[in-house]
Amino acid sequence: MTHPGFWDDQDASKKVIDENNALKDITEGYRRLEEQHENLEVSYELVKEEDDEDLKEELESGTRQLKKDINDFELQMLLSEPYDKNNAILELHPGAGGTESQDWASMLLRMYTRWAEKKNYTVETLDYLPGDEAGLKSVTMMIKGYNAYGFLKAEKGVHRLVRISPFDSSGRRHTSFVSCEVMPEMEDSVEVEVRTEDLRIDTYRASGAGGQHVNTTDSAVRITHLPTNIIVTCQNERSQLKNRDQAMKMLRAKLYQRQIEERQQEMDEIRGEQKEIGWGSQIRSYVFHPYNMVKDHRTNVEMGNTQSVMDGNLDPFIDEYLRASMKV
Repeated sequence: MTHPGFWDDQDASKKVIDENNALKDITEGYRRLEEQHENLEVSYELVKEEDDEDLKEELESGTRQLKKDINDFELQMLLSEPYDKNNAILELHPGAGGTESQDWASMLLRMYTRWAEKKNYTVETLDYLPGDEAGLKSVTMMIKGYNAYGFLKAEKGVHRLVRISPFDSSGRRHTSFVSCEVMPEMEDSVEVEVRTEDLRIDTYRASGAGGQHVNTTDSAVRITHLPTNIIVTCQNERSQLKNRDQAMKMLRAKLYQRQIEERQQEMDEIRGEQKEIGWGSQIRSYVFHPYNMVKDHRTNVEMGNTQSVMDGNLDPFIDEYLRASMKV
């Protein structure tokens, strides 16, 4: 940090500081675990000598806390894949169902924003297309923080909602689907081939949710990768140049994700695995009626407090998914 020119690039310097702080948290966390364990050993010896009920309760409480802290520390250590530490680009796309599914997408947007806030992550909206009556048609967010992608990669897939629709005057039960895409923000040093002749770049007038960020110039950027028909858009910045740079980062992330999926598909074919792809292959169901439950279909983790989940309590699902993935 004392190196000349360190602060010239604010984004790069912030990334180094975040990584440095994260490494400090790891070492300090390990030392705290050691200290907790040593204190519990002392408490255990005292309980054996004095057989005091208060000491027993203190020992049991301390043991439960140590177990939880070890669990959290272990999960942090599991995030060791090449891009786990990166910022995450998260996209939400409603399925068929019009206003109902678009409203569900806005509920998920709030859920992930609340989760990020609990992690002290920063959330930036890169692109937002509001729904016709309510909710949203699509949204792209950048979630910035150490290990953001490592955690959020567990959320990639289709999310299913079952509830009594507030938009149905007959009070009937509806099922809605939203697809969640998650990619790591790619560093410029990562080699992902993007040829200029393969791109079509369009500009248009930017507009945000509720009429915010309306520009008088064509600052929003849409880039189409012709060979794959991948389309990315960005309208967060007022500068067309900055939006173009951000859109290119998003495109490189999508192309990288595509490479990973193609390699995974090849490996699955070699192993003879068959995986269903489509709206029927939801990773998680959120049931608000006729009972309250959120269930992850990959790990069978269930939570009855749906409001807690919608307020951003996703760690039990993410924790179990990451641990299960490491066992494969």
